[in-house]
Amino acid sequence: MNGDAETDPQAAIDAAASDRDERVYEHGAGDEQEGIPFVGAGPGDPRLLTVAGRELLSDADLVVHAGSLVNSELLAEYCADAETVSSIGKDLEELIPLMRDAHERGETVVRLHSGDPAIYGAALEQMDALEHEGVPTYIVPGVTSAFAASATLRTQLTLNEVANHVAFTRPQGETLDEDEDHISEFVGMGDVTTCIYLGTHAVSETMDRLLDDGHDPETPVAAVYHASWPDEDVIEGTIETIGEKLEAAGYRASAMVVVGDAVGGEEYERSFLYGEWASGGGGGDGGDSQEADD
Repeated sequence: MNGDAETDPQAAIDAAASDRDERVYEHGAGDEQEGIPFVGAGPGDPRLLTVAGRELLSDADLVVHAGSLVNSELLAEYCADAETVSSIGKDLEELIPLMRDAHERGETVVRLHSGDPAIYGAALEQMDALEHEGVPTYIVPGVTSAFAASATLRTQLTLNEVANHVAFTRPQGETLDEDEDHISEFVGMGDVTTCIYLGTHAVSETMDRLLDDGHDPETPVAAVYHASWPDEDVIEGTIETIGEKLEAAGYRASAMVVVGDAVGGEEYERSFLYGEWASGGGGGDGGDSQEADD
């Protein structure tokens, strides 16, 4: 394709194929594939980048990255031989030709997202736009900040007889209408660990809504600022207190907020995984013993 051709990302999104892409059945998540990989950089610490991601970055000529959301130490360590360009402040009409033209010149291009591209990453619209212009793409998963936060808190997001479910969500605001905010519903279920992304600036308002909805003010909440970064900070409280504590700390962005009884890792029950079922002695056929996430 001509490098001077105009790009229309919205047309590409509208034209996204309704038929299942055959590559779904040909490649697994760990396969190196043709085209531009969309790589998850992980939560911050360069060591939490995947092996696949490290290999792709080491071979790259151009890395388009998520600006300050990606640790500069990671860029320095793994992208030393590549041109690096921040995507911050660039719209699709600028990003797509940048990556397309480099690919068509024969350069090895990597698109580097923070965390995992599948979680609030806006990756698919870029991928559809590139595919529409003849540039193949694929995803290389990364460690999302909720997982880094749970590791820091030394707990599990799912915990037997405490939390059977996990919700990845965000609060209402400029880009999410009030009727699309389901945080109160998730917290109300009781056995859900609710992980709030993109909401550090609105924690006080979010917690006030939870109190207005009648939720237990003593429900545990932890805010992990810059999970896995050198300046990581952990602020613990409850629905009633976390907003004031976070405001006192001065954080308005980049904190993973985790709500629910699993935050403290307390009062859980022994799982079936290493109980009687592990030796075939319990009720049932022991099938749950294969579920390592229990």
